[in-house]
Amino acid sequence: MQQGDKRFYGTVTVSERGQIVIPAEARKDFNIKTGDKLLVFGDLNQGLAFATVEIMAKNMAGTTELFREIQNTIKPEEEQNG
Repeated sequence: MQQGDKRFYGTVTVSERGQIVIPAEARKDFNIKTGDKLLVFGDLNQGLAFATVEIMAKNMAGTTELFREIQNTIKPEEEQNG
């Protein structure tokens, strides 16, 4: 379901290991590829939100440097595992 820029992609089920599958249409719309890192935000009253570092960096005026630092801390992990 969609309304303007807003989308509803359906539901997901949490596995025993705490994993979820992001629906294929959502991955396509947000260009999420295997191995991409997502930021996870939480508000105990409103719930969880996920975002890519790239989206947050583009949309958060004045915080681009913060997200670059976050991305730089993620990259060394990938290099160690690769």
